[in-house]
Amino acid sequence: MKEWTGDNTGEFTVMTREQVRAFDAWATGRMGIPGVVLMENAARGCTEVIEKMFAGLIGQGVCVFCGVGNNGGDGFAIARHLYNRRVAVKLAVCADLAKIKGDAKVNYDICRTMGLPIETLDSTAANLGRAVRNAVGSCGLVVDALLGTGLQGELSDALVQTISVLNACGRPIVAVDIPSGLDCDEGLPLPVCIEAAATVTFVAVKKGLIASPQSRRTAGRIFVADIGITPRSITASDFWSAAYRNRSDT
Repeated sequence: MKEWTGDNTGEFTVMTREQVRAFDAWATGRMGIPGVVLMENAARGCTEVIEKMFAGLIGQGVCVFCGVGNNGGDGFAIARHLYNRRVAVKLAVCADLAKIKGDAKVNYDICRTMGLPIETLDSTAANLGRAVRNAVGSCGLVVDALLGTGLQGELSDALVQTISVLNACGRPIVAVDIPSGLDCDEGLPLPVCIEAAATVTFVAVKKGLIASPQSRRTAGRIFVADIGITPRSITASDFWSAAYRNRSDT
């Protein structure tokens, strides 16, 4: 686990959205690392940062806001790790549960079997903002696992409202991989984004996190977690050819 400080960029790989997708395809397709293993490693790294940075707050409880994609899957796994460390944790799922698939569903199912409190927020409800505030409740910390690096285009009205309410809740927020609503390449809100106290990103610093002073403020302190394999362990030609071959086979 290393922190990007602004003065040590040369120690990190910086990736665009397309490079992130290619790396993920290479890691799972060419190297044969199951996605759920990468997710587990990512969650463990994020939990480590939460414990070290917010030890005085997690005793008040942690609310993890999850979407249905792999970012949400990271959130489910983080909740499990926090629970195993005797932290009072609860999950707020901001989407239709039926849409949770693949590795994310593996971790969602584990959380459900463990009996973790899980609340589903209705994005169409007139009282969505109140529901978000109630989910946070008296928790000392919020974890943002709503949206990942693949986000493009403007957010839905429901997500705009959810993110705006979380930013106004008065609790520190830890963003998983990238603050939800922030464009991975341009570092611009679409049109709003989570204002994080810290961002735990995976494999590499994402270009949008450090694109401008505004995006750096939005991300807070930036940590890069090891997920079990790094870009520096492979040659560029092997990486790109393997990644695109894997993509063409799907």
